[in-house]
Amino acid sequence: MPQIHPLQTLLEPIVSQLGYELVRVMTIGQKKPTLQIMIDRLDGSNITVNDCATVSRAVSDILDEKDPIEGQYSLEVSAPGLDRPLTKLEHFQRYNGYEAKIETSCEVEGRKRFKGKLSGVESNDLVHINMNDQDYAIPFADINKAKLVITDELLAAAAEAQEIEL
Repeated sequence: MPQIHPLQTLLEPIVSQLGYELVRVMTIGQKKPTLQIMIDRLDGSNITVNDCATVSRAVSDILDEKDPIEGQYSLEVSAPGLDRPLTKLEHFQRYNGYEAKIETSCEVEGRKRFKGKLSGVESNDLVHINMNDQDYAIPFADINKAKLVITDELLAAAAEAQEIEL
């Protein structure tokens, strides 16, 4: 399972209460770190600048109150983008059929890196990816990092979703 940032449990209820999914929390840099928060809408529609501002204000309030980060830092709230990270089992189900990159913490069938089409999730938390006509079953708990790969198919699906929203 992708590593969970220590602040995720603090921030997730706040973000969820506002109607968003907390996709990922990550700290970037050391001298003046940036706390990066990726959000998505629970209804699947596109994230707007106003959505990011709403979440930023709410998160800032709780971070100011709890003060969990020492020193100065920057807060960045953004949408996950087309090459979004896949951090939950539901993400692998939602993007079934799309190309992804997966890195594991331990070897699965002799490898730690996979790039291919997602081909399902089993009830026992196995993520399937088809690479070079071979299916690999990767335990979700062993996934360190995963993200979608931008392909023509993904771009077409995003463009179609845009047209539906208009």
